[in-house]
Amino acid sequence: MRQFRQVVLWPLQLAPLRAGAPLSAHWELLERAGDGNPWVELREALDEGSGAFDERRYRAFMSLLPPAQRFVYGEPKGRGGGPADHPAMRVFRRNDVAKARLTFPGRTRTPVTFRVAHVDLCFFAGLDIAVLMLEMHRNDLRLDLAQETLYRFGRAYPTHWDEHGNGGHCLEKVEWLAEDGRVLAVSDYEARTDYLAFVAEQRAPRFASHWRHLLQPLVPEHSAEKGLIRYRQVEHGRMPLLAYLALDDARALTRGDFARLVLVTAPGASAALPYSARYLEDFEARHCADALWDPQRDAGPGMRVLSSGQAIAMVGDAHDSAYVDADRGALAEFADVYNVLFLLPHLQRATLLMLSNRMGDASSRLDRSDQASVERCARLVDDLGWSFARFTHRDWFDDASADAQLRATYRMTTGHLGTDRLYAQVRETLRDLRMMLDTEVLRRQADRLSVRERLARLSRLWSGARGPA
Repeated sequence: MRQFRQVVLWPLQLAPLRAGAPLSAHWELLERAGDGNPWVELREALDEGSGAFDERRYRAFMSLLPPAQRFVYGEPKGRGGGPADHPAMRVFRRNDVAKARLTFPGRTRTPVTFRVAHVDLCFFAGLDIAVLMLEMHRNDLRLDLAQETLYRFGRAYPTHWDEHGNGGHCLEKVEWLAEDGRVLAVSDYEARTDYLAFVAEQRAPRFASHWRHLLQPLVPEHSAEKGLIRYRQVEHGRMPLLAYLALDDARALTRGDFARLVLVTAPGASAALPYSARYLEDFEARHCADALWDPQRDAGPGMRVLSSGQAIAMVGDAHDSAYVDADRGALAEFADVYNVLFLLPHLQRATLLMLSNRMGDASSRLDRSDQASVERCARLVDDLGWSFARFTHRDWFDDASADAQLRATYRMTTGHLGTDRLYAQVRETLRDLRMMLDTEVLRRQADRLSVRERLARLSRLWSGARGPA
């Protein structure tokens, strides 16, 4: 493999900055963090004064449909030439992490070092969601090591421990390195006792030390650490990922190789499938967006894009200039467009899960016998309803691009993530909560009317008893 790139996304739910204020501008706290804060907001890519706007950004902008353009880049400028609105997405970057040194379990003890292209933290206006994005790359990597990197790298915590004490499905060690080679942070997947004790006490997962380091000054919600912003897991600890692979001959990959890449499984023999033949019977229809791919070797260069919801994998030939061109080719699309097409569905899913979590908290704390509790729940449900409406009109896209390849990839990703079903479920739950609270308000009003009627009847009887016989 001549070029290998991996991008991991970690969606996180942020704690409200103030009680009763579910929607917050968390990035404002990050901007005021002061000395020691490694995060700096990126200047807008379409700001003509920033020097960042070029043909590559122009092509990325034009690849998206207007709703997605507005979400990522902000509203167009007004008629009078006034400034454009800020985009819904605010991106902060830290530049101190230059390399990632990975040690694989069960293999040679020699670590493999990857170059870190960027570490970004994305916030979204009106949503208590943040997404950590890290991209790393390396040239001349064996296919099995690439598969194992995809399989093991993006793990927030181990699921178990093997007989050697290594975290299950995790790398043996991950080290963040500075440009001069200094070690900035090291993973602690092997700290079995610490993970067990934390979960036993907090009933929440403990995140690995190197991921906690990347997010500072943000801190886990259930930890004793002090920090400006607190976060919690919104789904599971296996991070979604994008992969870019440029090989000597992409068509030399077998059906099993392609399945391992997009389903993100451990390495295996190319002649074997990672799952049963029956399970993978409709693999091409469910996971392959093949508008630009022809498996015939004499069909010329080609590019295959695969999606499973958990991953998008882009595979092509290293000798194809259109595939490896970082300014006008597929590599530029991978960096500027596919990142967005993968981020949006995962942001939508994380937002819907966050709203569902908030509704669950609201209903579990509702005490029908306490008027103040009912009123607090009603206010929170009103806030959540407003958030859901804003999310629907601003952040919910049926399509993000008109390009056939990009549109197919986006639809395939949202289909695997089940965002349509989750959206309908959240909408119904919100409706049920509102109906329940409305019914409670009507019941209380009826009770008050009944009390008035009884008092009025007693008053009439009292007046009759005191009157003439």
